Amino acid sequence: MVDDNNSVKTLGSPARSTILTNPATAMAERPMRHCLFLLASLLLTTVATSNATTVVKNLDLKRYMGRWYEIARFPTFFEKSNAVDTRATYTLNDNGTVHVLNEDFVDGKRSYVEGIAYKADPKSDEAKLKVKFYVPPSVPIFPVIGDYWVLYIDQDYQNAVVGGPTKIFLWILSRKSHIDDATYKELVEKAKNEGYDVSKLRKTPQSEKPPPAAEEGRTLSIS
Repeated sequence: MVDDNNSVKTLGSPARSTILTNPATAMAERPMRHCLFLLASLLLTTVATSNATTVVKNLDLKRYMGRWYEIARFPTFFEKSNAVDTRATYTLNDNGTVHVLNEDFVDGKRSYVEGIAYKADPKSDEAKLKVKFYVPPSVPIFPVIGDYWVLYIDQDYQNAVVGGPTKIFLWILSRKSHIDDATYKELVEKAKNEGYDVSKLRKTPQSEKPPPAAEEGRTLSIS
């Protein structure tokens, strides 16, 4: 989710971004050992694009907001193989940017990372977003910018396929923590048609009852 150009463009060109931090979990988190799935943006800077990728056009950001569960992904060295209940929550900010909260759980312990997403090219109708994370989450100082491309979204905005300008990383997301086999196969086929090696997909374990949402903590304003 990162290209060679780390310049920052926002939907509303905000002077400041907002990141929420939960003080109850800040000291217990493992920010780099349990990096969450959208932090794959760190790695794509050095990988060249191989083939053209079809991206959703005219994505309705308001409908895209809310909770998404990671159904499957390509394995990455920065994600714990035993992480479960991985999910992302998107909230539309007043300035048109999107607050991103990524979470997973290892041995019952929650890890998270937060950031800001915005349209890479405000003039384009393609769903090519940039995501800016601050690390470490407990003391958000260092910004890292990556790509977030919505490759497919169904008509009801219930299931999505997300990738980037390369085919190294892939995520299948859903509003539900579990989807039926037919739906899963359909989403996998969408990725396969874009040239992804879907044999690398690994399903993410999701509990029958998802963990509760974390309590909101204090608000930090990051320039």
